[in-house]
Amino acid sequence: MTVEIHQTAVVESEVELGDGVVVGPHSFIQSGAIIGEGTEVGSSVWISGFARIGKANKIFHGASIGAPPQDLKFGGEITSAEIGDNNTIREFVTINRGTSATGRTIVGSNNLIMAYVHVAHDCKVGNNIVMANAVNMAGHVTIEDFVVLGGLLPIHQFCRIGSHSMVGTGARIVQDIPPFALVGADPTRIAGINKIGLHRRKFSEETIRALNACFRLIYYSKLPLSRALDEIKAKFSGVAEVEYLLDFIEKSDRRILLK
Repeated sequence: MTVEIHQTAVVESEVELGDGVVVGPHSFIQSGAIIGEGTEVGSSVWISGFARIGKANKIFHGASIGAPPQDLKFGGEITSAEIGDNNTIREFVTINRGTSATGRTIVGSNNLIMAYVHVAHDCKVGNNIVMANAVNMAGHVTIEDFVVLGGLLPIHQFCRIGSHSMVGTGARIVQDIPPFALVGADPTRIAGINKIGLHRRKFSEETIRALNACFRLIYYSKLPLSRALDEIKAKFSGVAEVEYLLDFIEKSDRRILLK
């Protein structure tokens, strides 16, 4: 296979392009960038020399990868934006690089990132995630695996969204979202567990029932959170998904959404 670079594209020296990379018209790739084999870079895409992009990604028109962070503290340190494999990055997505020395913005693999999404400095985006149009993350946000995010969704800095959760269009995320949660909008609230998503991912009925019982204790029992967690530990000790839920809640820096 060979690399295909449109005659109007600018690829600076010391760019590393894997086999089968395609670079579309009017795109610009800075010296130092690394792009893995089979990745397709569409038209008018800007890729910084601090970008590290894996294999078989599709990057659409107008995307910007690895630009300096939108952070007044940034002093030009060497940081990076790192993207895994098999991602679809749609039109006008912006993925900024980290903000402090050796800081990293990380996007995993097998994600669908729709148009106008912003991934800010030092965010950590996992694998198998769907982000609809205009999800906007502040810095240091963590999105765990198998999350689905509706469109027009702002996420406050340092928030963490747990795996297998689903957040509805137009919600405003200012606290951590526990794993397995279904989050409604207007107002932003926990609406139960993401039961349809868990069925689609082949969770057992026993596990789904246990998680549902946990959410009922946390959100509907009127117990203080500490008491609800104690009851969950007593009733569901040894269920791996419940242990993960408990660990997530107990380590939450911004506290979980409790509405």
